[in-house]
Amino acid sequence: MRRRSDERGRALLDALLEGRSEPGLAARAADVLGLPEQGRYAVVALRRGGGAPSGTAMEADGLAFLRRRRADRETVVVALGDRDPAVLAGLLARWCPGPGGIGPVADGLAGLGAARRLAEVALLTCPPGTTDIVRLEERLPMALVVSQPELSARLVADVFGPLLTLDPADRALLVRTLDAWLECGGSAGRAAGRLYCHRNTVLNRLRRLERLTSRSLSRPRELVEMMLALDAFRLTAPQP
Repeated sequence: MRRRSDERGRALLDALLEGRSEPGLAARAADVLGLPEQGRYAVVALRRGGGAPSGTAMEADGLAFLRRRRADRETVVVALGDRDPAVLAGLLARWCPGPGGIGPVADGLAGLGAARRLAEVALLTCPPGTTDIVRLEERLPMALVVSQPELSARLVADVFGPLLTLDPADRALLVRTLDAWLECGGSAGRAAGRLYCHRNTVLNRLRRLERLTSRSLSRPRELVEMMLALDAFRLTAPQP
């Protein structure tokens, strides 16, 4: 009987995560899973599973977790209660191998399907080779990029096209410099410290990047294009 109940619970959870809208589905799932129908939930999409078996219910730091594994993907449903979802990334990193994406908070079990879809978009913003677990709210511009792969490819070709003809090491140097400059809030001095080079070296590389792309980092619209193209490039560039 326990096994049948567990199987029924997993089936109901899968139906919710798939976004089905059957009448009474959320109420039945709440009853079988022992969770509040109208609670606050977060959904996490992981690229590869690990740790507890699929379907396992767990508790950690006062939070309840349900895990479902499918091939190379795993979905984790977290009953948040009144907790801040910002604590999830650090907590999950203890026992879930990244990378992973956390969707927006769902108000009730009926919202798990939409939260799961957005969690998978957040996961797509994790470049190959990374192990971070990220929240969608922290990656919205990049999420827009990955949601439109055709447009992303055209953006990279249009903005970074001349860079693609460079020697890979030369291209990587310019991209890394732009990334560091952006991460340092547009400060060439701080970027130089991060890159272990002189401030003028950073400025010279950025000027060269502007010449190659025919865009100015001092013009807001063109800077936005460069930032979005950089996100798209990082997500699609082959790893060394």
